[in-house]
Amino acid sequence: QSRFNYQPPFQGTGFYWHSDFETWHAEDGMPTPRCLSAVIMLNSNKPQNGCVMIMPGSHREYVPCAGRTPDKNWTESLQAQVAGTPSESALMELSEKFGIEYMTGEAGDVLLFDSNAMHGSHSNVSPWARSNAFVVYNAVSNQVTDPYAAACPRPLHVATREPEYMRPLVPASGSTIEEMAEKDKMTLLTM
Repeated sequence: QSRFNYQPPFQGTGFYWHSDFETWHAEDGMPTPRCLSAVIMLNSNKPQNGCVMIMPGSHREYVPCAGRTPDKNWTESLQAQVAGTPSESALMELSEKFGIEYMTGEAGDVLLFDSNAMHGSHSNVSPWARSNAFVVYNAVSNQVTDPYAAACPRPLHVATREPEYMRPLVPASGSTIEEMAEKDKMTLLTM
């Protein structure tokens, strides 16, 4: 589920509040939100050019979205999120509980967030482009099944279901992450 998100100057459209997991659960059959997105900033991301906004801590609360998932929703949802969005009352409650933060950064910075985190972005009416590459990592134990709320799964070029792409990441040396960190005198941060 990797993709590029480009907001050109003066005309980039925003993305309404949503949780990626809601779509992936409904349309891909992802059982649980054991997944994260890595957003690689390709240029400066700031509030003026539509940087990602997130409700920190919202990943701890699943917000089901009412209504039916339209057939082939993926043909439009990657350009404008309409189906699979929370109600305004749910968004108000989440924003009051968790607040809203702008995820700003410079080219090369990486933002990691949980697939269940509520996020969105403004339209870009500034003179500065905003481009990001999204790379999604799903736990191998969280393999997708039949969609929970769609007639059929999204196509493979949108969301792969092929097991050869779902291997655990293992260091080439066969060492554990902890052994590699010790060897390279790195500090592992755990939450």
